[in-house]
Amino acid sequence: VEGFALSNYKFDKYKSKATTLIDNIYVSQDNFTQEAVNTLNNIVKSVFYGRDIVNEPLSTLKAKEISESAKKVSDEAGIQYKELGIDAIRSLKMGGVLGVNQGSELDPTFTVLEWKPENAINKKPIVLVGKGVVYDTGGYSIKVGDGMMTMKCDMGGAAAVFGSTYLAALEKLPLHIITLVPAVENRINEKAFVPGEVLTISDGTTIEVLNTDAEGRLILADALVYAQQFDPEFVFDFATLTGAAMRAIGTNGAAYMGTASGEIKNLAIEAAFSTHERIAELPLWEDYAEQLKSEIADMSNLGGPLAGASTAGKFLQHFTTYPWLHFDIAATAFSSSACSYRPAGGTGTGIRMMLEFFKKYIAYVQK
Repeated sequence: VEGFALSNYKFDKYKSKATTLIDNIYVSQDNFTQEAVNTLNNIVKSVFYGRDIVNEPLSTLKAKEISESAKKVSDEAGIQYKELGIDAIRSLKMGGVLGVNQGSELDPTFTVLEWKPENAINKKPIVLVGKGVVYDTGGYSIKVGDGMMTMKCDMGGAAAVFGSTYLAALEKLPLHIITLVPAVENRINEKAFVPGEVLTISDGTTIEVLNTDAEGRLILADALVYAQQFDPEFVFDFATLTGAAMRAIGTNGAAYMGTASGEIKNLAIEAAFSTHERIAELPLWEDYAEQLKSEIADMSNLGGPLAGASTAGKFLQHFTTYPWLHFDIAATAFSSSACSYRPAGGTGTGIRMMLEFFKKYIAYVQK
């Protein structure tokens, strides 16, 4: 029933004639409790929200609009919402966010959501971080051919964490969750950052920009630094980060890596496979740090020609002071054609996996 409901989706708001969809699915009371039906409806609502914001074109979903979309669902579900505007971003010295967005005429945003019910079982919050590049031209390291055709999906990580927080609140899970999304456009004009530039992340780390198309890790760096103030139990970040992750395992799953405990990794694996949003671990060896050395700055934003997903993860690790997992969903956040219960376009990946993870984590803590 869940698969049937999830496949009953069309993004047709820009069609002159709406697509005919099924309005209702009826199930037997002998087989379903009301609680199960409510959960199913909440899953579908949250996944459809995630799909919708990925599918919106840039003209209707820029940095401001993606933050406003989170406010709308937050107001509905009882989530605390805060948007850090340009003045706050500057005062926090988020050089990654500011640098990547330099080529846009519009300001970036940094959205903070908090779901903290009175019965939360975790004393320290779980922090979710999502990459919110609402459109990625590649900057001056410009994408070529068909590489730019689907780049409205480069905020798939933001969709995953916004949707996961929304679903956790709809389900009234007893967890304290904080969600962070930096949102930018990677544009090209006379103000845009260029290869050879040096940016300073909010913790003072200087980054030599070797490739402006390796921009997602720059804005995530600022978000991962911001997460430090919460002394989190652990942090999960979701990002459409590298083509290397897609080349490693294809479109059948997402790559992940990180420093969280074996117990947390196992819960994530179980949740991923039980929802068919499968994940495969890639190494995060110290060797990869060698590839990120710079002659003129603390680090560069690009490793060598091999193991690109792992060198990107190694870059992110530098900004973490807590247990952390990085999910590279470049292969799964957007699909060029429909497959089973996943439509063409935004898939809403990560949302169902995270609900299952949250439930398993609650059981693990209460055991």
